[in-house]
Amino acid sequence: MKLRIISLAVSLPVLLFSCVGTKKYKASEARYVSLSEKYAALQGQLQDCQRNLRDSTAAFEHRRNVAEERTEGLKKNNNELLDQLKNLSVISNSQAESIKKSLDNIGAKDAYIQDLQSAIAKKDSLNMALVMNLKGAIGDLNDQDINIKVDKGVVYIDISDKLLFESGSYDITNRAKEVLGKVAKVLNNQPNIEFLVEGHTDTNPYKKGVLLDNWDLSVKRATAVTRVLQNDYGINPARITAAGRSEYIPVASNDTPEGRAANRRTRIVILPQLDQFFKLLEKKQ
Repeated sequence: MKLRIISLAVSLPVLLFSCVGTKKYKASEARYVSLSEKYAALQGQLQDCQRNLRDSTAAFEHRRNVAEERTEGLKKNNNELLDQLKNLSVISNSQAESIKKSLDNIGAKDAYIQDLQSAIAKKDSLNMALVMNLKGAIGDLNDQDINIKVDKGVVYIDISDKLLFESGSYDITNRAKEVLGKVAKVLNNQPNIEFLVEGHTDTNPYKKGVLLDNWDLSVKRATAVTRVLQNDYGINPARITAAGRSEYIPVASNDTPEGRAANRRTRIVILPQLDQFFKLLEKKQ
């Protein structure tokens, strides 16, 4: 009996150690397999990146070689053309030299055109940002009462006269000042922008007091809006032009009440900054 107990006491630690050792081994083996799989996945990703880099580099080299070949071809054609002209005595040497300079400047002209295109794209982006700022400032007004759009590179803000004036009047309403204040806030944040305030009417004849017709009414409404922008909201008057367009630029038919209501509007036109393009032209001359 004592011998069994002693044997059991001796063999038990061995069995426990063997069991623990087997578990550690299996855990290590599983970890090794997991790490091997992750390593293989990383190796695959690395190879994909290297392959993409090689493809991109090859494509870039191809485009560069094509561009160089085209440039050399143009130079060769230019020189051949000049030689032919000289041989035929069609032009003098000085004229040939002038033509050569013009041909040499083709690349510079192309760069100039690209600069102009870049400037136009920048202007279009600024216009879209301006439109988004205006819409954000004005908020949830009815689209039929105020409309903001970009057309051919110019920003237009059309405000229905029912928001600005009483019927047959050119006196600004309190509601109008609220709307114009929101527009003025955006315009004041763009101090280099100049704009035109246009008054538009429908075709119904108008005559009241010193105002003889729709021409007079449209001008008075434009100047009324201009005064609010200047006096109430501090816009520099040198940036503003006021104009009356009477009934002659309708946006809808005057045959219906809805059409006439759409035509009675005040339009704020953000003027293109042409001086910037002229300066760009002067730099390249």
